[in-house]
Amino acid sequence: MKRYIILTITIFTFLTAFSQNDAKAKKILDKVSKTMSSYDNVFIDFKYVLNNKAEDVQQELNGDVILQGEKYKVNLFGSTQIYDGSKTYTIIPENEEVNISNDDIDSENTVTPSKFFSFYKSGYTYALGELKNMDGKKIQFVNLVPIDTNSEVSSVLVGIDLKYDHIYQIIEIGKNGTDTILTAKQMKTNQNMDSPLFSFDEKKYEDLGYIINK
Repeated sequence: MKRYIILTITIFTFLTAFSQNDAKAKKILDKVSKTMSSYDNVFIDFKYVLNNKAEDVQQELNGDVILQGEKYKVNLFGSTQIYDGSKTYTIIPENEEVNISNDDIDSENTVTPSKFFSFYKSGYTYALGELKNMDGKKIQFVNLVPIDTNSEVSSVLVGIDLKYDHIYQIIEIGKNGTDTILTAKQMKTNQNMDSPLFSFDEKKYEDLGYIINK
């Protein structure tokens, strides 16, 4: 009986601590989402790293993204992807082609620009992770695990700059052994931007001889 009581107390203590961590994690994520969503727009200059040790593959690139509401424009891999709120345009100069897709091309458990501030709100469980000093910043990590057991993503680690309540780093750990890391090198908010920034001029690319795939 005594062992049973001790075991019950131990389990209760663990569950209470775990619940508190969840509450703290949610509070931090909600604060970041509120802060970053309050800006008219956000420009992020970032470093992208893909690492698969099993296949001995490592790739490191620089990119940038402009976010405004659900709209975005990303430059990465030598290509440009624009989401205007209804369609996604992927411009690939190397192949001289443009791929047009209805709506935003994402999946429930993939972190995409249109969901950058809110992806954690559905489809994940989360808990407080490590607090690290990175580049002179205090970065609090929150660990997210997809609820969908069929997801190709094992977990997502979100690093929060506690001084500004900004997302500093996102680490996506794949079940196939591939990790991708996005690290914000520079962030600017409320920039003056041209109105056609998120629009796509199809005729312009047709005149350039690009193949338009719809």
